Amino acid sequence: MAKKTNKPQPNNTAVEATTNLTGEQAAPFPESQPVKTKKAASAKSNSEPAVFPEAAPVKTTKAATRKPKPAETASAETSINELVTNIAAKKKKTAGANKTEASNLLLIPESPDQVTITQTLNPVEAYSRFTNFDIDLFKGGKHFKLYEKLGSHVVTHKDVVGTYFAVWAPNAQFISVIGNFNGWNKGSHALNHRWDGSGIWEGFIPHIGNGEVYKYFIRSNSGELLEKGDPFALRWEEPPQTASIVADTYYEWKDKDWMDNRHQHNALDRPYSVYELHLGSWARNNESPDEFLTYSQIADKLVPYIKEMGFTHVEFMPIMEHPYYPSWGYQLTGYFAATSRYGTPQQLMELIERFHNEGIGVILDWVPSHFPGDAHALYRFDGTHLYEHEDVRKGYHPDWTSYIFNYGRNEVKAFLISNALFWLDRYHADGLRVDGVASILYLDYSRKHGEWEPNIFGGNQNLEAIDFLKEFNMAVYSNFPDVQTIAEESTSFKGVSSPVYTGGLGFGMKWMMGWMHDTINYFKQDPINRKYHHSELTFSLIYAFNENFMLPFSHDEVVYGKGSMLTKMPGDDWQKYANLRLLYSYMFTHPGTKLLFMGSEFGQNAEWAFDKPLDWWVTQFDCHAGMQEAVKALNHVYRNEPALYEKGFSHEGFQWIDGGNANDSILVYARKGHDAANDVVVVLNMTPVVRYDFRIGVTGAGEWKEIFNSDRKQYWGSGVDNPLPLKSDAQSWHGQDNSISITVPPLGAMMFKKESRL
Repeated sequence: MAKKTNKPQPNNTAVEATTNLTGEQAAPFPESQPVKTKKAASAKSNSEPAVFPEAAPVKTTKAATRKPKPAETASAETSINELVTNIAAKKKKTAGANKTEASNLLLIPESPDQVTITQTLNPVEAYSRFTNFDIDLFKGGKHFKLYEKLGSHVVTHKDVVGTYFAVWAPNAQFISVIGNFNGWNKGSHALNHRWDGSGIWEGFIPHIGNGEVYKYFIRSNSGELLEKGDPFALRWEEPPQTASIVADTYYEWKDKDWMDNRHQHNALDRPYSVYELHLGSWARNNESPDEFLTYSQIADKLVPYIKEMGFTHVEFMPIMEHPYYPSWGYQLTGYFAATSRYGTPQQLMELIERFHNEGIGVILDWVPSHFPGDAHALYRFDGTHLYEHEDVRKGYHPDWTSYIFNYGRNEVKAFLISNALFWLDRYHADGLRVDGVASILYLDYSRKHGEWEPNIFGGNQNLEAIDFLKEFNMAVYSNFPDVQTIAEESTSFKGVSSPVYTGGLGFGMKWMMGWMHDTINYFKQDPINRKYHHSELTFSLIYAFNENFMLPFSHDEVVYGKGSMLTKMPGDDWQKYANLRLLYSYMFTHPGTKLLFMGSEFGQNAEWAFDKPLDWWVTQFDCHAGMQEAVKALNHVYRNEPALYEKGFSHEGFQWIDGGNANDSILVYARKGHDAANDVVVVLNMTPVVRYDFRIGVTGAGEWKEIFNSDRKQYWGSGVDNPLPLKSDAQSWHGQDNSISITVPPLGAMMFKKESRL
């Protein structure tokens, strides 16, 4: 965390250049240029446009005075008097238009044939990274790389290293940069207001660089005085401090193999098993449990664990900067900054890189649905409702006491889409899980009658937000076609995961919230009563292929008194673990991709608590270790059996064999891939009753081998299984021409695959 100091640093610098007697500068300084950018090793892949990281970090914020070379000194051609006359005439000619530049020229005679002109840089120099085209794109809401323009950037201007600042605040009367470098003086470093109606204030401040703590002092048109952090800051102080920090996102990436081939890992016909986690509570320092692990320390533990467990992806709950830790990261203030609680931007990049080098993708939670009302952040940024909608019916979220973005404002839309692309570009994220999509889509979300305003057609859909989501997805997939966007959307809105050109929102996947609620409700029932709830399991297959569904058992299901996944299960201890293994088996064999929240994989008894680590100590007991082994086995069979993922979003990938046996509470179905030889037959017994000589239909003749059984002893099961291959009979059963007779374990799940044909 950067420490504030009241000691001001020098604001001006004298830069000397030798001038010959003609009045012309012998060796003019180059035009303003940013620090040269170093290209990352993996900045460009076969499937995405070239993406370059930000400029390499500047090691010092002190610029050396440039000394003229001998060749730059010209012989005298005119007298000093003539030179003074020429300069005076030039000053008179440029008065008004170039008043500042002329007033900074000081003549110091040194010899009869030479003078030195000392140029003193202003506290804030006129400088811009914006072209006219940039401004046109910004105004039109089409500039999706604003992080390269707005914010703070270390650059070289007039041979001096300093920082360029740019901030959007169209309703401000005055803006200055305040920080350690000027003793938080509100009047010493005023930014320049652009003339083009963009509302952007900008300027170059010499001699400050990475690590500098700063804020914007804003006087609004109404006279209100504000101190705001930078919406585009790449780093913030660790909360509860609230200042932004000049930083960069330069990193020498070493994940080129992953980036070149990740389209194979992220494709919709590939296995996709996600481990959702909260970095601050997955694990802590054993010696000081109140201390967070750094990104690097987390990497040492987390990466090998995920690889061993067999998950294909991890999903981080929001790691963008947020002031209130109990919000779990869902109330952001620093949209472009990795939270400083766990270290630096580069340490987070290293964590992601290490996942990539082990063949594991990284998904980030992204929150474009709302933001908090903290005084230092986006809310009323320039004294007006700049980022949020000014109408409280559209701009305030009653559930979360937060503020909703104005999706109809072009500059806000550009801010959000730029932010999404930023994490895919600079941090090599492999996907974005978009939080609260339902709250974005509907004007009456969580509002009573009279608390919302219909759209122009009299409906409850937020038309501007729908356009924003479509444009967001088009921008993501056009720039990064090998990633996925995933919608947390809980309603029946049509076409969430359909392409925009067919009228959909354009997401890659959608959370199957209805399936999750029905499934948990079913498994909460005592097995003796499950036959009365049979349809709660079979109903999902009626709509399972309307969207590209992800099956989530997320953090939302293990908080606020809902209990852990284990404690939701009925029965004694053995039955609880057996039920949970059965539940996970059902998830892994149901069509759709998978998501499981941390701690659920080993059956943690306690609800998730954000302020302490998981109860890893329980894995020393056989029941929890067995659960962990079962999830590991499910991940590996899911990844190894094409029938479980190749057609996960198509009705062609699923076939009911017996979905109507409510009396016995047994389900039998087949999963199918491109090759019928890979068919997997699944049997689920939802009661603790062992079934002997139980006949099921199979999809072909041959020897069928049990490839998974949730009741095996290594999973803390009872050990009822089918150890030998089962030869099919030409006996019609369940509408199939062939069948096998099996032993069905109590509260158990089995998968069978044909080893050979008859």
